[in-house]
Amino acid sequence: MVQVTHIEHEAIPHGQRAPACTMVIFGAAGDLTKRLLIPALYNLARTDLLPENFALIGVDRLEMTNEAFRQHLDDAVRAFASDKHYSQALDETHWGELLQRISYLPGDFGAAETYQHLQERLTQESVEHGTGDNAVFYLAVAARFFGGIVDQLGAAGLVTEAPGRWRRVVVEKPFGHDVESAKALNAQLRRNLAEPQIYRMDHFLGKETVQNIMLMRFANSIFEPLWNRDHIDHVQITVAETVGVESRAGFYETTGALRDMVPNHVFQLLALTAMEPPASFSADAIRNEKTKVLNAVHPVNAATDTVRGQYNVGQHDGHLHNGYREEAGVAALSMTETYVGMKLGVDNWRWSGVPFYLRTGKAMAKRCSEILIQFKRPPLSLFRDTATEALTPNALVLKLQPDEGAALMFGAKIPGPNISIGQVHMDFHYKDYFQNAPSTGYETLIYDCMIGDATLFQRSDSVIAGWRIVQPLLDFWADADAKAPLASYPAGSDGPAEADALLQDSGRSWKRLV
Repeated sequence: MVQVTHIEHEAIPHGQRAPACTMVIFGAAGDLTKRLLIPALYNLARTDLLPENFALIGVDRLEMTNEAFRQHLDDAVRAFASDKHYSQALDETHWGELLQRISYLPGDFGAAETYQHLQERLTQESVEHGTGDNAVFYLAVAARFFGGIVDQLGAAGLVTEAPGRWRRVVVEKPFGHDVESAKALNAQLRRNLAEPQIYRMDHFLGKETVQNIMLMRFANSIFEPLWNRDHIDHVQITVAETVGVESRAGFYETTGALRDMVPNHVFQLLALTAMEPPASFSADAIRNEKTKVLNAVHPVNAATDTVRGQYNVGQHDGHLHNGYREEAGVAALSMTETYVGMKLGVDNWRWSGVPFYLRTGKAMAKRCSEILIQFKRPPLSLFRDTATEALTPNALVLKLQPDEGAALMFGAKIPGPNISIGQVHMDFHYKDYFQNAPSTGYETLIYDCMIGDATLFQRSDSVIAGWRIVQPLLDFWADADAKAPLASYPAGSDGPAEADALLQDSGRSWKRLV
């Protein structure tokens, strides 16, 4: 691996404007740019967090003028602002100022002349808008272009840092499709970039409620003393979607639920839930602890501790939902999984003996991302001569989307002469206490990249650790001789019945989605 020199640059404190810079988006004509990135930049401008001296250069293969590109983005932002979930009218002043700082550069990602023209455009923007020498290169492109674009940026000298000049590259997931490809991608990126220059984007970590998992644990002394094997029976992590594959069959057929969701989204939730308190809230201190969790996960037995499933025809909200194999672009005998359930353990002092149950799937009963902390059942001896036959264990649910908040379940006496216990639910909803700023989920991540805070971005060792956990599953499912079963479940359900067995053998059960 080539050693690339990295210049340390002082991070800007949170809450201040990001420093002057130019942002370059490769894949600027694509859906990600218009639906999420540009509205996120508009929100940063509206809240005075975008650099005062800022410019945006869109790069793509499609021939387009600056005016046509701006009109394309203007239509997208106006549609975003008019959405029923967006509570504020378009700020014409901030959007108009940002729009005038946007330009377009047509070019082939693989052609050296594209990067020569980009260098000229960066110099032009520095003079015209005072953006200086700092630049963020955002790769909003298919994964197959990542390495080639970075190689071209390196050859053109566009990612070389110097005192007073930082250069950062944002890479969207997926970060490889297995262990070896992830290692190869990392090696290719590191030929031209130092690790601190690489910002591996997982938009799931931009959600306020995901970030709040750490604060819920470490800022509240009522939780952290109980957050261990002495008090917790098990943990369930659920990331469920009601939508099916929709128009993404081409991508999904070669990816599946495991690759798409588990090494990134689901394992990040696992790491945040199970990590030790970091020495500080610096990026490396937090990422060190998260990576330790993944490295402590014991090998998963693919045959006994995992379930893969695929949705078939079912009902959702009174509407008939196609089965996966009936979706456009899906092979008639496809073995691609749309559901993954697994049981794993974290082999360290805090979590020894505590099972973690993970599930993610498409076409399920409810859109739901949440973490259930199931506490141990108290002894029954005190209540043996009462009407209470069983004590329901306490539970804490961290609700990440769509109804962000937390719920605590505990027992209380039912009024009357008998000693009977009923379950009480204390629900906290973010919207009841805090004003939710309209967002795409990318605002925090883009801003953090600009100010040099890598806390919410994955480091290479964490990426590799995640792939190492799932690689045996991929190998087992791909082995024709192993004949790994593919369970089925009706669209609109909680998933395959086979996944219930992961918990039932120990007397546990999944939290119902509805």
